[in-house]
Amino acid sequence: MDAVRNHTCHAFGDFEREAIYRAIFTRRDVRSHFQPDPIDDAVLARLLTAAHHAPSVGFMQPWNFIVIRDQARREAVRDLFLTARSQELPHIAEERQALYRKLRLEGICESALNLCITCDRRRSEGSPLGRWHNPQMDLFSTVCAVQNFWLAARAEGIGVGWVSILDADALKQLLGIPDHVVPVAYLCVGHVSEFAAGPDLERKGWASRLPLSDLIMSETYSGVGEDALKAAASASQG
Repeated sequence: MDAVRNHTCHAFGDFEREAIYRAIFTRRDVRSHFQPDPIDDAVLARLLTAAHHAPSVGFMQPWNFIVIRDQARREAVRDLFLTARSQELPHIAEERQALYRKLRLEGICESALNLCITCDRRRSEGSPLGRWHNPQMDLFSTVCAVQNFWLAARAEGIGVGWVSILDADALKQLLGIPDHVVPVAYLCVGHVSEFAAGPDLERKGWASRLPLSDLIMSETYSGVGEDALKAAASASQG
């Protein structure tokens, strides 16, 4: 009994635990449904605080947050997106190009604000802790900050859309980002009229969620086993 108590004493209560899972499972990459209402600075500060408390290898905290409100600047970013999308289209399988053209892939000008989360690759120059063998860990750490921001935004009822169809060098020039800083995520952020029941790309037939049980391996890549775990994963995924 003591062992069970020790294992559960750090667990959240049912309400808090369900709230965490709800944020994870109902988070959406929002492209439409944005409303023009501004986001209160106190709310935005909470979201950025959540992002700033992301884990970072060597406690390097490599992120910065560029808040973009100016409409003309956002229109310039949208032009970058349109150019990048036209460049991407020929590389899409021909039978999927018609669907690709119909997909709404950004909400740059419609959202309340844009946020560019960057990685300063010089911030941990004096300490290679955790990066000596894997120098990409500063980038991975920044992605953790993006996820923290996204989940906190969902909990606040704020929509977030990640615009990845952008030329990084052109974006850096437009936003005055130094050479040693990498733009990791360009986000559209704002109040929304609704959160879709499922991911847009899944609902529109672009792809389906892979069965979790097919992705679980035992001991080695493609290693067989973990049948009980796979069954539990199948049950949890529905």
